[in-house]
Amino acid sequence: MTHKTQNNYTTQAEKYDFISNQHGGYYRYNFVDHAYLYNLYFPPEAVFTNFKDQIHNLVLNYPVAQDALAGLIGRTISQPAERIVVGNGAAELIKIVSGHISNKLIIPVPSFNEYANAAPADKVVEFPLEFPSFQIDVDKFAAEAIKIKADVAVVVTPNNPTSMLITKPDLIRLAEKLETNNCMLIIDESFLDFADNPDKKSMGQEIEKYQNVAIFKSMSKAYGICGLRIGYMLTANSQFAEVVRNGVHIWNINGFAEEFLRLLPDYKQEFLASCKQVRTDRNSLYKKLRSIKGMTVYKPDANFIFCRLPDYAQSATKITKKLFIEHNMYIKDCAGKTQPDANRYLRIASRTETENCKLVEALTQVIEA
Repeated sequence: MTHKTQNNYTTQAEKYDFISNQHGGYYRYNFVDHAYLYNLYFPPEAVFTNFKDQIHNLVLNYPVAQDALAGLIGRTISQPAERIVVGNGAAELIKIVSGHISNKLIIPVPSFNEYANAAPADKVVEFPLEFPSFQIDVDKFAAEAIKIKADVAVVVTPNNPTSMLITKPDLIRLAEKLETNNCMLIIDESFLDFADNPDKKSMGQEIEKYQNVAIFKSMSKAYGICGLRIGYMLTANSQFAEVVRNGVHIWNINGFAEEFLRLLPDYKQEFLASCKQVRTDRNSLYKKLRSIKGMTVYKPDANFIFCRLPDYAQSATKITKKLFIEHNMYIKDCAGKTQPDANRYLRIASRTETENCKLVEALTQVIEA
C-alpha cells in the first residue's frame, strides 16, 4: 500500500494539482521546470563559494539599508544611487506602486498579473493588446490612459507571457504623450537582458530626459537568483523615488542579497556570456516548436516562448496536465491570463538545449495523442 507523502499526493495527477497551487520551491519535487523564467547559466559557482565562506557573517549580522544598497546597484548599472530604490524582489515595489501610490493604473493585457493583482480592483484598467498579434499600439494605449485619467501606466518589455519587445522609439513616444497628462510610465525591463543588444533597447540611458518614467527590474530572471529576492526601480523623478522609498522598511534586503550585489561587478563578462547562451538555447527551442504541426509560435525576445496550440489539440490546461503526468515536465498554460482564447495558449521557459529537445519531443506526443 502506498502511503501519502507529507506533500499530500500519491499519484502524478495529485502531484500536478499540488504543484500547480505552489508559487515556488519547485526544486524540492523532482520534475523539469519549464514554467519559471530564470537564467540557468548564472551565477557562477564562485559566488556560492563566497557565500559559504561568509555564511557566519551573513547570518549573524544586520545587512545594510536602502542608501548603501542603492549604491551597490548603481555601481552595476552605472547610475547614481539617488535614482534607485531597492526592493525585496520587484514584487515589493509593485505592491507599493500598485497598491498604495497609484489612484488609477492602466496595463496592457495579457501581461504579468502582479501589477493588477496588487491593486484594488476599482483602481485598475486592463487594455487589451491587438489580437491575434499581441502587439501594443502605443498611441491607442496612451489615448486610453489619458481618457481614464490614469496616473500610472505600466508596460512590460519584453512582455510576459508574449515574450515580445516594445521598441525604444515607441517607449519614448508613449512617455512623451503621457508626460503632458501627469501620468508616470512604469517600464518593466525584467527580461530585457535576454533580447538582442539589450543596452540599445533599454530606456536606462534616456532616464534623465523623462521625469515621468520609472524602470522596474526583477533581478531574479536575468541573474538566476530567484531565492535572493532582489529588484529595483530606476527613475530620475526624485519625488516619485522618495514616495516609493518611504514604502519599504529599513532592512528589506537580507545579507545574502547584499553580498551578491557586492560581488556582481566582478562577474560582468560571465553574466554577458550567460545571457548569450540563453539566447542561443531559446532561438533553437523556437525553431523546434515551429516544427509542431499547426502550432503558432510567436517570435521571442525573452527567455520563454508564447505559443497557440493547434486547433486539433486539447485545451492548454489539459495539455499542460498531461505533459506533467506522462513526462514529468511542467509548462505554463495561459488560462489565467486576460486575453481571447486564453485556454489555447502556452508559455514555455527555455532551459538547456538537451532539456528543450526532450520537451519538444514530449509536447509533440501529448498534442498528437
